[in-house]
Amino acid sequence: MAIVGHGVDLVETQRIGEMLSRHEERFLDRCFTQGERDYALGKKRELEHLAGRFAAKEAVMKALASGWRHGMAWTDIEVALEPSGRPIVRLSGKAREIADELGIDAWWLSISHVETHAIASAIAEGAGQDR
Repeated sequence: MAIVGHGVDLVETQRIGEMLSRHEERFLDRCFTQGERDYALGKKRELEHLAGRFAAKEAVMKALASGWRHGMAWTDIEVALEPSGRPIVRLSGKAREIADELGIDAWWLSISHVETHAIASAIAEGAGQDR
């Protein structure tokens, strides 16, 4: 196994709060899966949790070296939790296709947040393949 890609992203929680204020349901529907919404919404540190997941999605996109030019949707990347609390990456749609093309079969994800910022690091591991 080899590292196929690595991405890091930093998000201001205030930015997520502003997006929620301006476009609440549209923003949530566009950027977060139902599982992510169920996890974060209504929690004491709701904005931190949403910002962490947003940063994680950006980090995964960077690890995939794709961005939006390949038609990926925010919801093609889901951040879920193992029973231990460890965050994991679940891919679907175009994100899954790109990961398969690159030979990615494992992810290492770390998320941290405080009141003002959230940061995430995503490492893609696999046999690796040229695009």
